[in-house]
Amino acid sequence: MPISLDDVDKRLLTLLQKNNRLTADELGDHVGTSRSSVQRRLKRFREEGIIEADISVLSPKAVGRSMTFIVEVELERERTDLLDDFRRSMLALEDVQQCYYVTGHTDFILVVTAVDMTAYEEFSRRVFTENANIRRFHSNVVVSRVKTGLDVPLD
Repeated sequence: MPISLDDVDKRLLTLLQKNNRLTADELGDHVGTSRSSVQRRLKRFREEGIIEADISVLSPKAVGRSMTFIVEVELERERTDLLDDFRRSMLALEDVQQCYYVTGHTDFILVVTAVDMTAYEEFSRRVFTENANIRRFHSNVVVSRVKTGLDVPLD
C-alpha cells in the first residue's frame, strides 16, 4: 500500500530527485517550510523507505564504460531456486546496472555496461554462455542515451 504524501512531501521529493545536494534551508525555501520541518520529513522518508539511497550518478563514458547493452535473458527452467540463483548472480556483477524480472517472451531484462565490445563478449561468455540454465540471450547495443534516470512521477 502506498505511503501517504502531502503536497509539501511531493514537492520535496521531486526536488530531491533532481538534486539531492540541496540543503534543508534551500529545500525549505523552495517548498515554503522551515529547515526543521524539511529535516523531519527527510528522516521519515528514509525510515519509511521512500528514499532508498542517496547516490551520485556518474557518466559511464567519463569513467571509460562507453558501451551500454540492453540484454534479454530467457532461462531454461524457472524453478524458484534457479530464479533466486540468477538474481543473486546479477546482484554480484558490477557490470550489471539494472536487472528486471519480467513477463513476456523473456524472463529478465538487464542493463549492462562495458569498456568495449571485447569486454562485453568476455562478460557474455562468462555470464550467459557458460550458464547451463540460460536458454538464450539477446543483446542490444545502445547507440545513444536518449533518456536515463530513476525519477518517479509524484502526481
